[in-house]
Amino acid sequence: MREETPNTESVFDELSRAATANEQSESYDITLGTTAESTKDIERELDELMEQVNEALPTENVQFDEAIIKENLDEILLMLIALHEETHGKELLSDLTHLFGAQLSPGTVYPSLHNLEEEDVLSMHAKVRTKEYSIADEEYVRANVERTMVQHLAFGLLLYAFLPRL
Repeated sequence: MREETPNTESVFDELSRAATANEQSESYDITLGTTAESTKDIERELDELMEQVNEALPTENVQFDEAIIKENLDEILLMLIALHEETHGKELLSDLTHLFGAQLSPGTVYPSLHNLEEEDVLSMHAKVRTKEYSIADEEYVRANVERTMVQHLAFGLLLYAFLPRL
């Protein structure tokens, strides 16, 4: 006997309320980046974002495995670059390890950075010993992140609706 489909609206409503409450408490600005200059500031910001996720989802702790980091590498790199405003590949590799526990190789991260630069999403500034990346196309970043978010939310809601049938 199948149980009734759970009220997926409640999870979606909670996420919407959390997002709306956050938008109401802080003005929503499409300008990406902050004045954060250290990894600790970036870590604090990501911790605050994860706290909002943990408050909205029916789980005590959300963790991301390396596979999901790789699948969403472009979006994560764009988010980290926007938080730093300008950063280099080594710092991004360090952030991925420190913030997400992902041990990605330079051979995974740098091609993504180069592709985003070739697509004019990122701008690259050559320094003496490194290349600094910054967001060049904020509208693309916003649209891409929103599209990815909706896909993940829809897939999560599908899985949530399916759970009682197992």
